[in-house]
Amino acid sequence: MVYRLLADLVVLAHALFVAFVVLGGFLVWRWWWVAWAHVPAAVWGAAIEYGGWICPLTPLENALRARAGVAGYAGGFVEHYVVPTLYPAGLTPPKQMVLGSLVVLVNIVAYGLALRHAPRAP
Repeated sequence: MVYRLLADLVVLAHALFVAFVVLGGFLVWRWWWVAWAHVPAAVWGAAIEYGGWICPLTPLENALRARAGVAGYAGGFVEHYVVPTLYPAGLTPPKQMVLGSLVVLVNIVAYGLALRHAPRAP
């Protein structure tokens, strides 16, 4: 039971991280210092998608599920949790490029708007 709970917590942390990667740039509108954590996170998230890699949290979750006696899953977090809601078929390299580009585009918009509305120095 403890391992299953830990696996679920990893999924929750992973989902929050993905949300932060995609939308964290909008937090910069309110708190500029968030950019220090968000920019590296967004670069990591885009790199994972562009490189076709699996985030290290996915094997951790699968290992915890295996220790709990529950089957893990093949592929990555995005393929298992996000893609089924976005796409009817499995994750392919072209779809990963789209997801990576979405991360980059959303963050370009977020930071562009943040810079546009930033207070000007006298």
